[in-house]
Amino acid sequence: MNRPSRQYGFSMIEVLVTIVLISIGVLGMVAMQARTIAYTQDSVQRNTAAVLADDLLEMLRADTAKVLNANGIPRTTSDYYKADGSSFPAKPNSCSPLPSAASQRLGCWAARVQDTLPDAANLMASNFHVAKAGSAIEIKLAWRVKKGECLDVSANAGNDDTICHYIIRAEI
Repeated sequence: MNRPSRQYGFSMIEVLVTIVLISIGVLGMVAMQARTIAYTQDSVQRNTAAVLADDLLEMLRADTAKVLNANGIPRTTSDYYKADGSSFPAKPNSCSPLPSAASQRLGCWAARVQDTLPDAANLMASNFHVAKAGSAIEIKLAWRVKKGECLDVSANAGNDDTICHYIIRAEI
């Protein structure tokens, strides 16, 4: 009787299949890492925008006489407001301590935004506003990202997928 021969070790095909499977797994991990970096960058920029918007809200809350009328409702006009298409006030000579005039405070805040958010200086006039929105105040900030990296589709600027927006409405 013939005894079946025992096979020792691995065949070349088994080794090649193993290498292909490991390569696919490693490539998948590299792709996930790249996407994680994009999500992290978006998260950092959104967090920065949220902090800046919160800073402005606190500034408005500290100066309610210039923001709210006698009934506690936001005024239709205020030195803190900035309409779409208009420019922010110029930064005063010194922002420390914070100036007492509302327009100068807004100028200091705008200068901080320009220093913090990517390409905010070029977007300030067209994509930023501070305005009355019913019984609340609406603040809109914007920053530029690489094409398609604005991960919140509802927050990008219309058809321009290189601009992301952060919009907050709050009652003072």
